Order: sequence, then C-alpha cells, then structure tokens
Amino acid sequence: MIIKKNLPLLYLINKIKIDLLWVFLISIAVTLFLFVTSDKIPEMPLNIPAFLGTAISVLLSFKMAQSYDRWWEARQIWGAIVNDSRSFVLQLEGFCQADATDNIKRMALRQIAWCYALCNRLRGIQDQNRASENIHLTEWNELTTKSHLPLAINQNQVKDLKALRTNNAIDGFAHNQIDATLTRLVESMGKAERIKNTVFPTTYRYILHASIYVFIVVLDISLKHVHFMYQLPLVLVISAIFFLLERSATNLQDPFNNEPTDTPMTAICETIEGNIKEMIGEKYEKPKVDEKLFYQM
Repeated sequence: MIIKKNLPLLYLINKIKIDLLWVFLISIAVTLFLFVTSDKIPEMPLNIPAFLGTAISVLLSFKMAQSYDRWWEARQIWGAIVNDSRSFVLQLEGFCQADATDNIKRMALRQIAWCYALCNRLRGIQDQNRASENIHLTEWNELTTKSHLPLAINQNQVKDLKALRTNNAIDGFAHNQIDATLTRLVESMGKAERIKNTVFPTTYRYILHASIYVFIVVLDISLKHVHFMYQLPLVLVISAIFFLLERSATNLQDPFNNEPTDTPMTAICETIEGNIKEMIGEKYEKPKVDEKLFYQM
C-alpha cells in the first residue's frame, strides 16, 4: 500500500525504465533508418500521430476508469468490513449477559484474526502470524487444517453464537441481529474474492501497450526534420506520460496484489484490531511502519 502522499520521481521512472529504454532505442533506429532512406520515405503529416495519440488517450482513459472502479469497490468492501467488525463487537457487548465476558472476548479477538486471515488470503501471503496471535493455540491448530481459513474462522463464530443462544446468554432477537452482521461479513469476503478472481482482459493491455510503441514510431517519422537533440527528449517525455498512465491503470486493476497501489488492507486490519481491543479492554500498540519498504515494492 502507499504510505506516503508524495511520490518520488525516481520511483515513477523506475516503473517505466524498461519501456523508456525501448523508446530510446526505437527512436535511434528510426532516425538512422530515415537518414539512410530519406529520399524514399514520404512526408508524414503531424495529423496522423496526433490522431493516433488521441485514440490512445481515449483508450487509456477508459482503462483508468475501469481500473479505478475495481480499486474503489475493493476499498468500499473493506470499509464495510470495518463497520461490521465494530458493530459485531458492540452487539456482543450490548446483547450478551454479564457472565458471557469470556465468550465476547474470544469472539472479538477471533474477528481480528478473521480480518488478517482474509487480507493474507487475498494477497496470497502464507504468513498468518498476526491472525494466529488472536486465537487460542488449540483452535488455531484445527483451523490450519482447513483449505479456506477465513471461512473456517467464520464457522467457529457461528458455533459460538449458537452456543450463546442455547445457553440463553442472548435472546432470539439478539441472535438474529448478530447473525445478520456475520452474514454481511461473509458477503464482503465473497465480493473481495470476486474481484481477486476476476481477471482484467489481458489482450486489452497488450494491444494498448503495442499501440503506444506504434505511436512512437509514427511520431519519430513525423518529426524527422526536427534536430535529434530536440526530437529524442520530446518523444521520451510524451511516451513517459502514456506509459505511466498505462502502468497506473494496470496496478489499480488488481487491488489485492500486495503492490504500493494496493488497497491498504494491513492498515485497515490494524485499525480494526486497535478499535476492538480498546472496546474489550485489551492493550494494543500499533507496529511501526518502515517507509523504506515503500520504495522497495
């Protein structure tokens, strides 16, 4: 996730340095080719690269809009998880009898573990240390045998909720309300998994990426009468803008890939953990973030 508001220039250039290198080589090759065959290549008006650049801009705008919609939907899903996680603990404290304190604490900590487990599953991370810290060792060992850890945690929540109702620690109305909150959490998990498992059309990216290179060649031909010392920087700047937009859209289209443009799920989970532990009287110290990791990703 992005942990700083300002993006360093070197970080941006590093993302497209390979593409810029290819643009540099292509521009040199086109210039040399035009120098050798200057009498055989007809004049190309600037209207042609202008039209092609406009078409690419439209395609980039469409891709950026679609990618941002996926990212924003993912952020809304995790916003709903924050709300429902808080509501879940508040409902437990408000509806349960006074002698159910241990049950409330166990289910509240399990909800924290569920958030971390879902975060790691979406990112494809196997390390579940932060999830296991909030669940009893015996229960955790049983959970790790399941193929879908977040769903297994939800199942244990339902079992504990059923036990509370059986022991008359909550009435029927309270049971329905808490069960509805758990259902919404499962729905949010399913929505996040839908985004994760729905692949953005790769052919669209490849065609758009190739179109930018075609545009570079056409632009070089149109600027053949411009001195190379001025032509090359101009082509590099224009291509850098296109490639940055294309790369930004590509990163946004997969909001759960553990990239700097990722949905900030870890920070959200830490917020949930801090809120819930404060509600149940547990101490919580938010871990320090190493900002150097931002540049390494």
